[in-house]
Amino acid sequence: MANISTRRASDLLTHIGIVLALLAVLFLGFFFVYLPFTTNHGQTITVPELSGLSVDELKALLNDRDLRYEVSDCTYVAGMEPLTVYTQYPRPGAKVKEGRKIYVTVTKLTAPMVPMPKLVDLTKRSAELALRSNGLDLGTISYKPDLAKNSVLQQLYNGQEVGPGTPVPKGAKIDLVLGDGLGNTTFEVPNVIGKPLDEARLIIKGSNLQIGAVISVDDPDKEVGTVVRQKPEPRPGDRIRVGETVDLWVVGPIENEQ
Repeated sequence: MANISTRRASDLLTHIGIVLALLAVLFLGFFFVYLPFTTNHGQTITVPELSGLSVDELKALLNDRDLRYEVSDCTYVAGMEPLTVYTQYPRPGAKVKEGRKIYVTVTKLTAPMVPMPKLVDLTKRSAELALRSNGLDLGTISYKPDLAKNSVLQQLYNGQEVGPGTPVPKGAKIDLVLGDGLGNTTFEVPNVIGKPLDEARLIIKGSNLQIGAVISVDDPDKEVGTVVRQKPEPRPGDRIRVGETVDLWVVGPIENEQ
């Protein structure tokens, strides 16, 4: 009986080679022809800068580039137009494929409300930090007579006093009224002429006044350390305000103590 050709070793190898060649063609065709054609392999689009665009501008720009978008979050940003793009992902300049979705954060139409912090009795610096940590801004600063220098006396929003815990819009400007450190209490100028310097200092400080310049003068008729002149002078009817200064002229050398 004659041998069938496929049983011969050479024919078997030929058939195996044909099968392997067909598999290789299919493999290469799938990965280098079919997949690139269906997935636009190698074709990329540069993501544009979207920050500051309105939603309508965003939609038109991405449609022109065969891209899509999705609003992933909304936030309020003081000073930015509402309903505009604040952040985006992927970032500008990134390379993406057609149809890629760009995720954007859009600014809110209205500001959220935040509780007003308690600023009264804080220093100006502490009040600024408290405002910033609560998403509020410092407005105008004014002063009124008070012994507590640079201490917050009033907190105002839109010209009206606003108490702690009151809801105010995030980013609102809060005006502060601070103490000028002088107060508004006035009284007659104390007379320290003829008194020893130590006693004069006690009288001035005890009157909630400040000691200004202490000037040495010669006066052989007066005992060393005696106050011979002061400014303002203690004239009848003259008044001085709490916190103001008094300059002294003293006989002989001056001690450094104030």
